[in-house]
Amino acid sequence: MKKYIAEFIGTCVLVVMGCGTAMLVGCDAAAGGGYILTALAFGLVIVGMAYCVGNVSGCHINPAVSLGVLMSGGMSAKDFVGYVVSQCLGALAGAGILYAIFNLGGVTDMTGGFGSNGLGGVNGSAVAGLLVEVVLTFIFVLTILGVTDAKAGHGSFGGLIIGLTLTLVHILGIGLTGTSVNPARSFGPALVASLTGNGAPLACLWVFIVGPFVGAALAALVYKAIKN
Repeated sequence: MKKYIAEFIGTCVLVVMGCGTAMLVGCDAAAGGGYILTALAFGLVIVGMAYCVGNVSGCHINPAVSLGVLMSGGMSAKDFVGYVVSQCLGALAGAGILYAIFNLGGVTDMTGGFGSNGLGGVNGSAVAGLLVEVVLTFIFVLTILGVTDAKAGHGSFGGLIIGLTLTLVHILGIGLTGTSVNPARSFGPALVASLTGNGAPLACLWVFIVGPFVGAALAALVYKAIKN
């Protein structure tokens, strides 16, 4: 149960800090500043949480990462289900906290949808958006599997490497899909935004669930094939 609580907390913090930063500063690639700040916010959360709850749960805080670990033999199917449920609940809690903060404080949501993902950067193309999410998640999860491999010997630097990689994929992905690479991170904000009448239609949510899972599965298969 402690592992599940850790995953809940970590995912909640990811949504509050990552999506919250996007809501506050916006993600306009032309302006640049908000774009980079949002990428850094997501990456720095991973760094912080890796050293905070990593020793408890491994700090997946992402169903796609958990799938990659499951396929690599690093966790049981029971724990996988528990992790995913905890992560989704944490994302919902994080989005709820953002709703309370921005609603009570009268702060303008610069994203218009609680930092939820969308297909505006790829002109509404679900196929292009799916490809973006598959590729970015593949890179992210492949890095995680490599860094956390006992043979890698990265030790205490693992959390920093993973956080920087998440920042990297956000730098490319924000202008295209808002960068999900995490089904829970997409699910929580999209559902809360929809329930509160803040846009973010759920019609394209499947892209940000299927894409990351496919990318993670491919990463697990590829890493298993090349590590030996």
